[in-house]
Amino acid sequence: MTILKKTKTIVLGATLLCGTALSAMAEDYTITVWAGGTGETSHYRVDAITMAADLLEREAAVHGEDLNIEVESQVWSSWDDFKQAVTLAAESDTLPNIIVTGHEDIGPWSQAGAIRPIEDYVDFDAWPLNQLYDNLIDVASYNGQIWGIPQDAEARVFFFSREKLAGIGYSEDEIDGLTDRVLSGDYTLYDMLDDARKMQDEGLVEEGMAFAPRVSNGPDYWQFYQSFGGEMVDEETGKLVFDKQAMTDMYQFFVDAVDMGVVPRSYLGMEWDDWHRNVAAGNYGMWHGGTWHYSQWTGSFEMTDFFDKVAYSLVPSGNDNGRANSITHPLVYLISTAGSDDDAAVSAELISIASEPRINSLHAVASGHLAIGEDQATVPLYANDRWTTEATENLLPHANAIPNNADFGIYWDAMYQGLEAAWTGASSVEDAVNAAEADVTSALGNGIVVR
Repeated sequence: MTILKKTKTIVLGATLLCGTALSAMAEDYTITVWAGGTGETSHYRVDAITMAADLLEREAAVHGEDLNIEVESQVWSSWDDFKQAVTLAAESDTLPNIIVTGHEDIGPWSQAGAIRPIEDYVDFDAWPLNQLYDNLIDVASYNGQIWGIPQDAEARVFFFSREKLAGIGYSEDEIDGLTDRVLSGDYTLYDMLDDARKMQDEGLVEEGMAFAPRVSNGPDYWQFYQSFGGEMVDEETGKLVFDKQAMTDMYQFFVDAVDMGVVPRSYLGMEWDDWHRNVAAGNYGMWHGGTWHYSQWTGSFEMTDFFDKVAYSLVPSGNDNGRANSITHPLVYLISTAGSDDDAAVSAELISIASEPRINSLHAVASGHLAIGEDQATVPLYANDRWTTEATENLLPHANAIPNNADFGIYWDAMYQGLEAAWTGASSVEDAVNAAEADVTSALGNGIVVR
């Protein structure tokens, strides 16, 4: 577990926040910010709030007002530890003012009364919020209300080693053409496994290192469910959907990968730093991850010449029932029920400022994330960055998100437990699927549709 703590105190001035939800005189505020899944390259998730506080004080000082804002921030690299901290804080009435978390927490946390609808404090028809992508606003909404503001966007990506593909006979043009073949469905997950096996047979990668999936639970695995035709939500009823055939095919795919020897049976639970080091060193043939990993590999893990070494695409389809796809998992700024309405209004104003294109582009480029709004395309820092530009154009239009359904966490846990059981050989694919089905139907009843 890595926990980084920062405290920034700003004493500059200003009390009149013009054109915002807060229009009353303000004095001194302490605004606390907690962020999950945050490491060295993603520090702007909290630093942007500090920058916003500085700007807000300076703006108010121009009006001759005096506003003192103290921003206290804490970040967790571990999602489990972060979620536990938030849960304990909710139970003890010590929640921070601003929470940076995955959008899937909006459903359960709003129902639990832990967060406020941010639409009560900001104007989405005014800049900078009026230039945010509509689909990201949808992701930050639940039950007809907008609860959060997107902090970032990303896409989940399938990566190929150009060197290893060349080693099994691919020409440069054929490597470059994989993106289109994946998108059309001509190149599938099983084609990938065949290529991975060839890489091992040719001695280009060590046994069990031709295919390197995500090492822990995460939204990524829902991509493979979609690759085999699975749907998470029924569009007409809004109910969760458990597609038995798609779940069976998805589990079987990973069992087949293990049986082919391209990924170990004991793979899940590997240390993330070891995985990143292997990617940066060119030890894998194919792998999947997120757009943000680019900044980790080229920064913390000192990978050079990324575009000469790596090709990328959507996650391929698994069969004719599925499709090539990507999942975006935007983090969102949420306002908790802690503090007064004035605290919430100040927090909302800080979040709005942090969402301005130049400020958010600092986070996007530094961490390998994607734009949250249209105007970022005009920011030179963002527009001139090859990775963010290409990923925005080639991946984000094909991305969807996991649902904000308050019960989705139960379904998610059951899916991954079943996958892990089948992958490790603890149970057959059929038994793993049946156990997952039993878990969700027992817990959710008619809240989930089994197909």
